[in-house]
Amino acid sequence: MMCRADTVGVFQIESRAQMSMLPRLRPRRFYDLVIEVALVRPGPIQGGMVHPYLQRRQNPALVDYPKGLKGALERTLGVPIFQEQVMQVAIIAAGYTPGEADHLRRAMAAWKRKGGMDDHHGRIVGGMLERGYSAEFAETIFRQIQGFGEYGFPESHAASFALLSYASSWLKCHEPAAFLCALLNSQPMGFYSPSQLLQDARRHGVEVRATDVAVSGWESALEDDPGGAGQPAVRLGMALLRGMRGEAALRIEAARAAQAFASVADLARRADLDRHDLAVLAGGNALLALAGHRRQALWQAVGAVPERDLLRPTTPDEAAPQLAPPSEGEDIVGDYRAQGLTLGRHPLALLRPRLLENRFLPADVLAGYKNGQLARACGIVTVRQRPGTAKGVLFITLEDETGTVSVIVWPALVEQQRREVLGAALLGVYGVWQRESGVCHLVAKRLVNLSPLLGRLRTGSRDFH
Repeated sequence: MMCRADTVGVFQIESRAQMSMLPRLRPRRFYDLVIEVALVRPGPIQGGMVHPYLQRRQNPALVDYPKGLKGALERTLGVPIFQEQVMQVAIIAAGYTPGEADHLRRAMAAWKRKGGMDDHHGRIVGGMLERGYSAEFAETIFRQIQGFGEYGFPESHAASFALLSYASSWLKCHEPAAFLCALLNSQPMGFYSPSQLLQDARRHGVEVRATDVAVSGWESALEDDPGGAGQPAVRLGMALLRGMRGEAALRIEAARAAQAFASVADLARRADLDRHDLAVLAGGNALLALAGHRRQALWQAVGAVPERDLLRPTTPDEAAPQLAPPSEGEDIVGDYRAQGLTLGRHPLALLRPRLLENRFLPADVLAGYKNGQLARACGIVTVRQRPGTAKGVLFITLEDETGTVSVIVWPALVEQQRREVLGAALLGVYGVWQRESGVCHLVAKRLVNLSPLLGRLRTGSRDFH
């Protein structure tokens, strides 16, 4: 699962950079995962350690060890990846004492703020030259040490993180319903919104059930699967409804434990709900069992709690008008407005015929494209990421009804089409498909803001710098 980068929501290996690294590194044992976690960091990236390590992993004939350093570097194929290795190299190759090596470690951590690495340059390079190492190798080692000042991992830290990554991956693989439920109850966190986590879980066969005032608690919960598929279903909690108050949800749970609700008016009375609470529940379709579709529920919610200054309260038993149910598109808009996700069809499933007319293909079709093919993708923007180590390159994740597409936008195009890059909720991308070692990207050549096609639908993205 890791080698396919099937790691949405998995601690430490869920980012775009980690997902690009996993199919190349292909972890086969636990220590590979320790290296994976540590390698995708600003320190190793800026120190130029990533590509040499991958090349040596893919071609063992390239592995070599400078004089006397095999003991320090053998576990990482001759490339220093961890802080402890840098300290060992300084001791063995540059003549540092253990105390001086610890001082070097402190300088690595502080040099971006306070400077201080210049004091070590002459000592490290000079010490290595005295001991027979080449000037080129000495300068390379110093650049790698400087890179660690941009955030490099101690080996023990990487091992601890890798253990959490492995446990998270095991849960996602073997208990995907519990994994989704736990993530939903831990929001906000990580790279992915509840909508993205839910879409990924459903693609993995998890059944997700709507928020329902008759059964839902404040948090999402697991329910028995009557179909006997072996996995429980996930019942969405009231916490996902925008504007819902925790104390109101607790009163609903307490009242329901005493007796099931007979009507919206009964719910309002016994749980002491006001119009705000009922409107939130109705807008989120959580009153479906008591009142029908959201339009009907909103009507009943208005009448269930009469205004306090009216002389004659409305009669709960008055016959309510039978309102027409919302269309599928209106329901999806309502779902996103109420909780930022939908259990109905993905919005792009409704737009697919129109997108195909313009040759925008779904993610599952593009996944079969060959390297270098011209391609067009369109999706809801879910993540924008511009890492400091990427030299101005912007990475965008698009989501459609079949999956996601990773888009690379070079700095020149970012500047040319800044409005589309930053403002589009629905983005069309014309570009070239890039496939290498199982990692696929769409390298953008032109961007089109297709947000008007979403109409009143409002989506959001998580943006990282």
